[in-house]
Amino acid sequence: MARAPREPRIAAHLGRPETPAEEAARKAENSKNYRQSQSFRNLIIALVASLAIVAVVYFIVPRGEIADAPQPDIAATASEVAEQFDRTVIVPTAPDDWGKNIAQVNPGSPSVWSVNYNDIPEAKRGFIKFEQAFDADEVWASQVLRGTSPSGTTRIDGLEWTEFEIRDPESTGNVSYALGIQAGSDYVLVYGSAEPDVAAVIASSVADDVEQLKKESA
Repeated sequence: MARAPREPRIAAHLGRPETPAEEAARKAENSKNYRQSQSFRNLIIALVASLAIVAVVYFIVPRGEIADAPQPDIAATASEVAEQFDRTVIVPTAPDDWGKNIAQVNPGSPSVWSVNYNDIPEAKRGFIKFEQAFDADEVWASQVLRGTSPSGTTRIDGLEWTEFEIRDPESTGNVSYALGIQAGSDYVLVYGSAEPDVAAVIASSVADDVEQLKKESA
């Protein structure tokens, strides 16, 4: 006995059976909605996974303050330079709370023993550099200071130092003041962005050494 053909399904929102075109459109819309829901679900899963990785990294990576770079041993380095160049090398001294980040000899003509002080409490964001140029004179100092001429003299611990006041610090690498003196065959320059009284601290600390170099070359 032949089975009677099935009556078309009545669509609730139409109140009648769907036409083939309406059925195809409904299925296409359902497929689109399914794909969108899967994409959103995958996005949420990826976001949760990313947050989990960030949390793991945050909790397992050691944290703490970055250690300050070790400060150079000025006296030890000066001793090596003195032996290398077979000459007296001045060791400037500064208050214990002054930072220092450079102590080295810069080869050239002339070779220059250089020490740089920074993190100076009396000079916020200021620095002072001490340099002893081997076999040099005031001409070398003027070159370092980009052609700046002496502006006068000042006496520090019995020695007469030449002063250089720079009117345009931007043209000299933020150097605004300098003190220079001939020390035998060498020339000593103390310069930087700090105030004159800060530079005088270094100048005073090397007075005996400068005097000794003067005597050695007399």
